[in-house]
Amino acid sequence: MNIAEMRQEYMRAGFDEAQAARDPLRQFERWFQDAVASGLPLPNAMTLATADASGRPTTRAVLLKGFDAGGFVFFTNYQSRKGRELSANPFASLLFTWEELERQIRIDGRAERISDAESDAYFAARPLGSRISAWASPQSDVVATRAELEARYAAAEKRFGARVPRPPHWGGYRVIPDQIEFWQGRANRLHDRILYRREGDAWKIERLAP
Repeated sequence: MNIAEMRQEYMRAGFDEAQAARDPLRQFERWFQDAVASGLPLPNAMTLATADASGRPTTRAVLLKGFDAGGFVFFTNYQSRKGRELSANPFASLLFTWEELERQIRIDGRAERISDAESDAYFAARPLGSRISAWASPQSDVVATRAELEARYAAAEKRFGARVPRPPHWGGYRVIPDQIEFWQGRANRLHDRILYRREGDAWKIERLAP
């Protein structure tokens, strides 16, 4: 296999300033609805990039669980690696990649914890097993064996039964964007890149070279 020769031509569509909504959240909603309507698996999956206090980055896949004019929401253990990094450096980047649509969306901004009430409401709607796991898993810490993890789960299941409260170390973050870029693949690598950049209470729309 010659990886260097793996190529794809992008021919599905274009995206220009005349098509773009004035508000990037409205434009995100349009593209997100397209991804859902296309039947893509996990259209709400996104790559989350964070960095520690020294600037060393890490990435992982998480799930978008809500968005509105305030930003983009995901949930995690606050004591996980990403949680620790966001405590030290609150800036984050999100990336949606919908290969079948030849589209990407990059969102840069500051992450803030959502309210306890919002986290409680979402946690209560999770499947029982997921709620138990939030107590059982010391996310990002080293565990000796799979058996140890399953024992922690069994202990949490015995402790709480079907009434599992939200752990104080678990909840949501909202990424409040200051830049959102919409990328549409085009022929000959002349991709369309439309950037929304926040200026005060308004958004400036610019085209970036591919």
